[in-house]
Amino acid sequence: MTSEKKDTTPRDNTVRIGILTSGGDAQGMNAAVRSVARSAIVLGATPYAIREGWYGAVNGGDLIHPLAWGDLSNTISKGGTIIGTARSERFRKREGMKDAVANLISNGIDRLVSIGGDGSLSGTEELRQLWPELVEELVAEGRLTKAQAAQHPGLIVVGLVGSIDNDMTGTDMTIGTDSALNRIVTALDQLSSTAASHQRTFVVEVMGRNCGYLALMSAVAGGADYVLVPENPPAPGWEDDMCKKLAEGRQQGRRESMVIVAEGAQDQQGQRITADYVAKAIEERTSESARVTILGHIQRGGTPSAYDRWMPTLLGYAAAQEVIKAQPGDSAKVLGVRYNRIARLDLTRTVAETRHVRKLIEAGEYEAAVESRGRSFTDMVEVFRVLSTPPSLLTPLESKAKRVAIMHVGGLAPGMNMASRAAVRFGLQRGLEVLGIQGSFQGLIDGNIKPLAWEDVEGWGYRGGAELGTKREIPVVEEFYAIGRAVENHQIDALILVGGYNAYLSAQAIAGELSRYPALRIPMLLVPASIDNNLPGAEISIGADTALNNLTWSMDLIKESAAAAKRCFVAEAMGRHCGYLALMGGLSSGAETVYLEEDSISLDRLGQDAAEMRESFREGRRLALVVRNELAGGRYDLDFMADVFKQESHGYYDVRTDKIGYLQQGGAPTPFDRLLATRLMYRAMARVDEALGRGEAHIEYLGEENGRVVFHDIADMPVQVDSVKRRPKKQWWMCMRPLLEVMANSNAAVQDFALPLVDLTQDQDR
Repeated sequence: MTSEKKDTTPRDNTVRIGILTSGGDAQGMNAAVRSVARSAIVLGATPYAIREGWYGAVNGGDLIHPLAWGDLSNTISKGGTIIGTARSERFRKREGMKDAVANLISNGIDRLVSIGGDGSLSGTEELRQLWPELVEELVAEGRLTKAQAAQHPGLIVVGLVGSIDNDMTGTDMTIGTDSALNRIVTALDQLSSTAASHQRTFVVEVMGRNCGYLALMSAVAGGADYVLVPENPPAPGWEDDMCKKLAEGRQQGRRESMVIVAEGAQDQQGQRITADYVAKAIEERTSESARVTILGHIQRGGTPSAYDRWMPTLLGYAAAQEVIKAQPGDSAKVLGVRYNRIARLDLTRTVAETRHVRKLIEAGEYEAAVESRGRSFTDMVEVFRVLSTPPSLLTPLESKAKRVAIMHVGGLAPGMNMASRAAVRFGLQRGLEVLGIQGSFQGLIDGNIKPLAWEDVEGWGYRGGAELGTKREIPVVEEFYAIGRAVENHQIDALILVGGYNAYLSAQAIAGELSRYPALRIPMLLVPASIDNNLPGAEISIGADTALNNLTWSMDLIKESAAAAKRCFVAEAMGRHCGYLALMGGLSSGAETVYLEEDSISLDRLGQDAAEMRESFREGRRLALVVRNELAGGRYDLDFMADVFKQESHGYYDVRTDKIGYLQQGGAPTPFDRLLATRLMYRAMARVDEALGRGEAHIEYLGEENGRVVFHDIADMPVQVDSVKRRPKKQWWMCMRPLLEVMANSNAAVQDFALPLVDLTQDQDR
């Protein structure tokens, strides 16, 4: 008989949570690891790092160790994964899994947060299912005691999807996807400038394995001419079709051409389509050289985007909650994202559905494969077709001889140009003539109006600023007659306003004067564009993501500048009465404290925060970041707050201030803002077209709520907004405020709070 092993399991009653990252790395994994570990500490559990993925679990020893609070400092902005990832052939075999179980139990771990792709998560689920019988074998072999086996009867698993491919069904976005998309679109912008200089074609291969998400979305956001994705293989003769589109685009004035190829692209005969093959096909049919660029692992690397910091932070806290509360025998869960909320999914079913998409592609059921990727993916296939097809090859749905004018109103928001570009091209599809109004309402009065053709808006998508200009002025009563005359003189049948809060106030003013000025009784639609993200009916406004990334990038640099000294930085974010940028920027940059205009800020609170900061520096802290919304605190402005922290520092640290300012409004829009502008304008032009067909003259505003575009009558605005504070009465992101304290303070007073969660474990129609 085998002698029973001495029980070496740690004897404290603390819940121990293992954290591992497995498979390919993805930007944002560190934010998730940091969040799970710090949330576990605040919730009373002990987090353990399992280094090098399943390799570390199988080999044990120093590869499995507790994580202290300070181990996670300054990791949120780092790419890759600080706890490492590696493939493990031993883990694929039963003996390797048995070794992993022995090592986990010897460290008192039977709860696991696994961060990886479908392969990593399916391996985790297999271990969970085999756990009881593997434990029994280990007891029989004398490697575990009966007491250890009784103490750890099952493995509790919560998965987070870390993969740049965005190929997991049931979740809108996987950790790393947004960062990878940013890398790709930045590269496309840079390639476009050199391609335009030489009137050249570039063929760009992007990652994604068997999922075309990165290829399709980058093609839309980057203004590409043609895209090849696994879910929608081209029909025989596609090479001629591609070259025809490229040639027609050149005739319409395009100086550069761009073809995006997903790494898993293939034709309908199952033959792989490579970037080299595409380039050769172009050269043979056009006698024009084509350059190939394979972006490769650059898509995985570097600093994560703001989204791949705050969303994994949200997911990490939810994962810690789930894994602590779960009971042995519960099915494994995976947490994803649905409409900016946490989505709870069944791990086994989710992995099976993900792999089913590949089977649909192999079976030639391409329409079903596209639909399996979700409504957004399905819509973007058609959106890209319309955006990229030159007018000579695009058959309008119907010629209506109607004129739709577009203007920008309010503060500048990155993505306004993309919205205008999309309006023109969707208008052409619907047989509408789109007019551009230069200079907001004053431009309308002055007649600064011209028709916009397909080629006029070429290249607008990746430009910052606003080609049509924008002004904040709201028209006054004395101007309505001139506005009405301009609408009549230029035969404007519908008007689209792209802008911020002042655009909405302008529409309200027009609505109040319709009885006096019949010429203004035309369909009007407001498309939300504001870095403040303070508009009714829209959870996210065009421009807010770019501003947030600019803010996060700025604060990364601020933190680096303080590396050589003990320093507290007080940074000011824009947003006026809305604290979205400040709160999300604080989460994304790892700030210790954030002050919002939505909260009451007293001198007592400032003094208490300053005293706690002093104690943390006295105990060894070297850097602290405080973020304030520009109107937070009233008379307690940026300099005053800095003076309080300086006064209470007692020499343990110095204080610097930084007003980030208009940097947040500048630069090329992020892929998210380009895609959002495109989606909203796609729906807006359809809505205007319907209104013109029915002879309706509503004034409406639209936005995405819970993943769907919703239209509201302008009369609903007073119900939805605080007119004094100029922000929505309900702001979905405010629920994340407690996360700041959890991530910044191991002794956080806020311990267990509820996050908005969508439970999809039983939903059969996702």
